Amino acid sequence: MFPHTRLRRLRKNSAIRGMLADPMPEPSKLVWPTFVVEGSGVKDEISSMPGQHRYSVDTLLGDVDRLLESGVRSVMLFGVVDGAHKSSDAAYALRDDAVVQRAVVELKRRFPELFVFTDICVCEYTSHGHCGIFSEEGEVLNDPTLELLSKMAVSHTSAGADAVAPSAMMDGQVAAIREALDGNGFQDALIMSYSTKFASSMYGPFRAAADSAPASGDRKSYQADFRNSAAALRESELDESEGADILMVKPALFYLDLISEIKRRSLLPLAAYNVSGEYSMLIASAERGWGDLTMMVRESIAAMARAGTDIIITYWANGYMEILKG
Repeated sequence: MFPHTRLRRLRKNSAIRGMLADPMPEPSKLVWPTFVVEGSGVKDEISSMPGQHRYSVDTLLGDVDRLLESGVRSVMLFGVVDGAHKSSDAAYALRDDAVVQRAVVELKRRFPELFVFTDICVCEYTSHGHCGIFSEEGEVLNDPTLELLSKMAVSHTSAGADAVAPSAMMDGQVAAIREALDGNGFQDALIMSYSTKFASSMYGPFRAAADSAPASGDRKSYQADFRNSAAALRESELDESEGADILMVKPALFYLDLISEIKRRSLLPLAAYNVSGEYSMLIASAERGWGDLTMMVRESIAAMARAGTDIIITYWANGYMEILKG
């Protein structure tokens, strides 16, 4: 007890603070989520997410090359398509020549060592903007959507994706996708489930970037309610029982308590998605002079790791050398 015990002794200078500090996550722990579009020569900055872009496949290759040089070894791909490719049944999402499938082929050809996740959801491809088959009564139909998600996962894996990441929050989606992958000879393909994905207010910049906002209604009937932590925990437990290889909590910073609790309950690897709103709010704070961006980012990444996250999906990954290294 004080005065004999003085914890400030262990904080007196940078040398001792460094010795006792938890290490920052290595770049190999990070996944860079990014957006691919049709065309060539496209690299358009996303106004709601400074530092992030929509890429055509050819321009994405150059930035992935720099990503690998920094030590980050994984990406997650999201397709962004124009209205001509959107339909009520999201048929474009299943085509072998769709933009994500083509991006996977080119990335794996150029960078065989790159680990490629693809998002399995159809909100970017449906004319109504919802994550599944939409009924005339305005309901997202769970079971018919499972077949759609399964076919999409097989298509992405056929193109060379190392792992698929179902994010539609349909009941039974992991089991359906596992059965489809195994039935098509892809027993070694990983499933990283968005197992606890909340109906969050923090997705706005992403929806602007991906043009994936629902045309009507919201997603509260299928994404998890942030007020119901018991149900959120059950979502991850059920996905584990269905065969998920990796679990995920999305968003990350507002749900560190649930990250810790899921990590305590499960031996599966656990990812956290540091979402667009969490990314953009730090930039906005720094632009207003309310905090140092580098230190805010480092503190937030450290918090995710401390909570028990094994894999951090973050838009900060492509700025690793400038912000997170050291």
